[in-house]
Amino acid sequence: MIFQFTAPPLPHYIVGGEDTYQTGRKHPDRFNIGVFDLIVVTRGALFIEDAGIPYSVTSGRYLILRPDAAHRTYRPCQDVTHFYWLHFQTLGPWSESEEPTMIALSQSDQPDVSVANFSFYLPKCRELPAKEQVYPWFEQLQRLEQSPSSSARWKQQQILQELLQLLQAEEEETYPWSPHYVIAERTADYLKKHYKEAISYQRLSEAMHFHQNYLSICMKKTFGCTPLEYLTRHRIQQAKHLLIHTNDPVGRVAEECGFGSFPYFIRCFSKHTGFKPKAFRQNYRS
Repeated sequence: MIFQFTAPPLPHYIVGGEDTYQTGRKHPDRFNIGVFDLIVVTRGALFIEDAGIPYSVTSGRYLILRPDAAHRTYRPCQDVTHFYWLHFQTLGPWSESEEPTMIALSQSDQPDVSVANFSFYLPKCRELPAKEQVYPWFEQLQRLEQSPSSSARWKQQQILQELLQLLQAEEEETYPWSPHYVIAERTADYLKKHYKEAISYQRLSEAMHFHQNYLSICMKKTFGCTPLEYLTRHRIQQAKHLLIHTNDPVGRVAEECGFGSFPYFIRCFSKHTGFKPKAFRQNYRS
């Protein structure tokens, strides 16, 4: 199982610590705690069931508990067990599944905001990479808890991002990504690089070496839209930027953003923004 997080916003650190359980002790049973609980075992083992699935978290492994599910101990510690823990949460979308799910494209009401959504993936339970690097991070997080300064809080957030990035890097190397996800990401990257050019399904198929119907299936599963719908949205975002930051005529903006027809540009822009290009520019320019 993997967790998929869509950002921005990135997950944020809340609190962390460490504990040592003697033989026979159990991790507390809890339900709907409202935060993700990352547990890293350095000695012994914890035996925790999360959302009905049992996990054996032995030394050198980690487990991420869901914020909205029940978890309980299904077996007490068999040996002295030491572990670090930290709580984090996200204000963005997330899911838990066996493979990546559809990415929600950004929808900003701000005229000059082009936020590129991206997803990252964390294995729910796995061997911890770079233990010699991770364990000192947890020690540093605890020392920072003793400081009331805002710089300490900021440093804790930085450490969390480094930790998640490390887990994500490990995931990218080992997870058998679904073919439709990989193809969709490649297709999206191609469209963003060539948005100024005339792009047809035939050209896209030749560039990606896949039939256009399969490309559409991959894009819909990953981004919830067809390749040409994705392309149009990207072109509109670029047009908004040019209308605000340049004095180029509207026709020139349409051409720069890959719209071969001026009337078609007007229709698309009005549909996606609720403004005609000239009115949009006047609304945000003095």
